[in-house]
Amino acid sequence: MWRATELMAADRRRTVRYATNGVVHIQSTIGGPVKDCRLTDISDGGVRLYAEGLQVPDDFHIWLTPDNVQRRRCRVVWRLGHEVGAEFTDQAQQDFGKQAALAQFGTRRGAV
Repeated sequence: MWRATELMAADRRRTVRYATNGVVHIQSTIGGPVKDCRLTDISDGGVRLYAEGLQVPDDFHIWLTPDNVQRRRCRVVWRLGHEVGAEFTDQAQQDFGKQAALAQFGTRRGAV
């Protein structure tokens, strides 16, 4: 029984996730207030954030570089305690997760 549950969880993952541990900025609307948030993993399809003490809106922009140059649109798909999972809603970019993780956070590949 536990094996089936484990396989179902693995099947839902469409892209490789990269473990990270860095601060990113989120913003509900362009020109709105920017808030710091911890990015715990990233993939081509989305992000997982740790947002203790922060209300993450259902739709937001995430800034992945300290100079606020690289931005992606996101939509929350799950919430669990202080963690939030969000998918990118703008144009898909192949290998985006890998490139962002390595360039910004010097991270490793891993199913997290």
